[in-house]
Amino acid sequence: MRIAVDAMGGDHAPHDIVRGAVEASRDNHEDFEIILVGDETAIKAELERNKASTSPRLRIVHTTQVIEMNEPPAQAVRSKRDSSIYRGMELVKKGEADAFLSAGSTGAMVAAAIIILRRAPGVKRPAIGTLFPTIGRPVLVIDAGANIDSDEVELEQFAVMGKIYSESIIGQKDPVVGLLSIGGEDLKGNDVTKKTLERLRINPFFKFRGNVEGHDLFQGETDVVVCDGFVGNVLLKSVESAARAVTHWMKQEFTANFIRLLGVFCLRGALKTMRRRMDPELYGGAPLLGVNGTVIITHGGSSHKAIYHAIRVAGEAVKNRVTQKIEEDLAALHQAKNLQEQTTDDKVTQDDKPDLTK
Repeated sequence: MRIAVDAMGGDHAPHDIVRGAVEASRDNHEDFEIILVGDETAIKAELERNKASTSPRLRIVHTTQVIEMNEPPAQAVRSKRDSSIYRGMELVKKGEADAFLSAGSTGAMVAAAIIILRRAPGVKRPAIGTLFPTIGRPVLVIDAGANIDSDEVELEQFAVMGKIYSESIIGQKDPVVGLLSIGGEDLKGNDVTKKTLERLRINPFFKFRGNVEGHDLFQGETDVVVCDGFVGNVLLKSVESAARAVTHWMKQEFTANFIRLLGVFCLRGALKTMRRRMDPELYGGAPLLGVNGTVIITHGGSSHKAIYHAIRVAGEAVKNRVTQKIEEDLAALHQAKNLQEQTTDDKVTQDDKPDLTK
């Protein structure tokens, strides 16, 4: 297994990126190789700092360009063909890597995946899946930002892709799918939501719960929540902001006086456990599902810990054939839809025939 890592992407590149890759190379006991894509001089300096310059599991692919966060994604991908994102995606395209991950520009990663890897057969649009911790099992929100808007056919495909990821990576058997809306009732939502609801209700590939609201998200009763990328991205960033605010308030209140500090000392074990459960870096980044290859997008501020877990998740996605399963299930869904339409057409034809017995 060969996992390519964008060493130049993210706020803490290449320092934390290379460190995370080094830690993954030391801890993973399977037969695999990590390919660090980026400026060779900078990468070698970080490998020496981490005492891994001679590691047989780490290889460098030198590039001379970097796509910045503020650049127009598609234009940057096409004009910077020696960038770490372009070359990393190209390694997957050529079969020289099994997966590619980056903490760089999300827009550039999506654009590069579509331009270089192309969409998987049957996929109208790829989607980003993001895991959220809940009071029960984790929930996968899809799409979290790859598409500004989507129609009912695309949302149904997101549900199928999310179900496969939930099964293969999270280990959830028979995942429950919900459709994010403004109310649990069938009549709530816009036209696209209502059309999607009808499609998901008759889909044979997963267990469908129906509409779910924002307050249902963290109850741990739904495994996959489907929405368009505009709503999903607003949701993701709102939750991140709320988590930072709660953390700030807790620190502010706990340190207000000496008595409260004593209480914090007594609760340090519980607080540490809670912090670990809420830590998004443990989930290993967000998969871009629906392209011809395994692509993992991590947060721009990812630390070495996030990169470590992203490499782990990329390896699991390759090992569990997530890309191939998506292609197989969407092909089966398309066949089932065609059969259903054919059966309906045949019934209409039979009903139109005159009754010669009368």
